[in-house]
Amino acid sequence: MNQLAEETGEVANLLIEEHGWGYYIHRAHGDQAVNVEAHIGTRVNLHCTALGKTILAHMPDERVEEIIDRRGLPAVTEKTTTDFEELQAELETIRERGYAIDDEEHHEGLRCIAAPVLSNGDRVLGAMSIAGPSNRMKGERFTEEIPKLLKERVNVVELNVTYS
Repeated sequence: MNQLAEETGEVANLLIEEHGWGYYIHRAHGDQAVNVEAHIGTRVNLHCTALGKTILAHMPDERVEEIIDRRGLPAVTEKTTTDFEELQAELETIRERGYAIDDEEHHEGLRCIAAPVLSNGDRVLGAMSIAGPSNRMKGERFTEEIPKLLKERVNVVELNVTYS
């Protein structure tokens, strides 16, 4: 994650799910990284971050419904998805694309791309992300470069988890 933050200049995050919440368990800052209130141990709703959405996308449907029934879909910004059917469609897109996007859904002015960390049995262990200001997270950098780099680094983590 430190290498990912260094290469992008942004913030790299690692989030896990526990009891229907997302918890940040690691953060690394690149030389251009912005500071937001999330720190190690911060708890977030899963539906409003790229990290959380990618975790939800790789859970069984029953578990997703259970989490949403318990935690709801509260709006964090005006761009937060608060409709369950809309969220379900987005989770399908995430599964197909291989990564999730947070377009100012958790913090205004901040965009994020996250990819799942999966076990060799395809169980979701957590998610890694790169987050940065909207003015830098745009164009090919946002749609191609960062997703490719993120998925490459996640693959290394998955191999290390599986074979170490």
